[in-house]
Amino acid sequence: MRTPASDSRPVALTIAGSDSGGGAGIQADLATMTAHGVFGTSAITAVTAQHTRGVESSFVLPPEEVEAQLEAVTGDFAVGAAKTGMLATTEIVRLVADRAPEFEFPLVVDPVMVATSGDRLLEPEAEAAYRNLLSEATLATPNADEAEVLSGVEVTDSESAREAGEAILETGVDAVLVKGGHVPGETVRDRLVTAGEVRTFEHPRVGTEATHGSGCTLAAAIAARLSTGESLESAVESATDFLARAVRYYYDVGEGHGAVNHAVDLRNAAAREPTAEAVQAVVDRLVDRDVSRLVPEVGMNVVGATPYAESPAETAAVEGRITRTLEGVHPNRGIRFGASSHLAAFLLAARESAPELRFAVNCRFDDEIEDALEELDWVVAENGSDEDVFADRETAPVAVIDPADVGREATVKLVAEDAETLADRTLELCDRLE
Repeated sequence: MRTPASDSRPVALTIAGSDSGGGAGIQADLATMTAHGVFGTSAITAVTAQHTRGVESSFVLPPEEVEAQLEAVTGDFAVGAAKTGMLATTEIVRLVADRAPEFEFPLVVDPVMVATSGDRLLEPEAEAAYRNLLSEATLATPNADEAEVLSGVEVTDSESAREAGEAILETGVDAVLVKGGHVPGETVRDRLVTAGEVRTFEHPRVGTEATHGSGCTLAAAIAARLSTGESLESAVESATDFLARAVRYYYDVGEGHGAVNHAVDLRNAAAREPTAEAVQAVVDRLVDRDVSRLVPEVGMNVVGATPYAESPAETAAVEGRITRTLEGVHPNRGIRFGASSHLAAFLLAARESAPELRFAVNCRFDDEIEDALEELDWVVAENGSDEDVFADRETAPVAVIDPADVGREATVKLVAEDAETLADRTLELCDRLE
């Protein structure tokens, strides 16, 4: 018999409806909580039959069944934070509002009141009951339409979002996060309004309609972080960053627009070691082959990005680069995340238009290498700005020439979707020179 080794985790609670499609509701909440290292519990308010194309039917549970679930969870688990989602009816909103004063933990209220089409989902009595619920809440997370229902202020920009948030504060809620996803513009601005302070969290808008469940996911991420003891402002900042990445790298599932990637951070973290190992494998092949002819005066580097990398800290590279010696080429030190700045920035910029690219290497560029590139018949681009050469192309360039400039030698950067292909291309270029 083996000795057990228990794993103690913070506990969070979601009070929401079930989404059979898995993109929103209870399913999204629990997946998000797990991704944040938190044990998720639930009280289901309604069961819906839905998928990536819409909702087929909905069945609301009797209030006493919802109450029984709340009793069961709060009576046994040390809940660290809770969030609400679809509460469905006036009776259930009132039930949660009546129970909320007993909660000895933060409560995040995602007021699901308006459909994506703009239609109101709740009767006026339920909307009024929400005000009582908000008076017991730590944070409300309305989108622009819901903020208008709660405040009477039409949210069209950052200033009106602030005004709506301040009006909602009058319900007694501690803070309001007025989400900017429904407000037009190239930048999504979420406004956190508290008594005496307003903070804005900005993220570039992602060109996708796979945003179903984004509100559930954001509120669940905030609740998960609050359950660990994180401060409200820190939890909101981290959760909005998490959602931005989850939307960009959405799940391509179903026949509709897909689903938010609730596990994006978890999978990205799990890919760190394999990414570093892949970079090391490329370096080993370049050293074994002695690619001295390709090494620039400034040195060569190999960079690998995790699948959902958004910053240089999520790229692995050779610390100190690869340099030429009398015995061949050698890396100065080992592989480390964040070791590259210039080449990592280039790769990340390329990924804005071609997110499938994960690996890059910088090589010398001269007339002989230019001739070799022509012989290889690769797609080659000249770099004016790192993003432009990858934008609006059916096929991403294999090589990007970075011309010489004052104080900077000419180089060519090779890119690939996987490490083996990058190594193959680098060695093929080297072979052409000989």
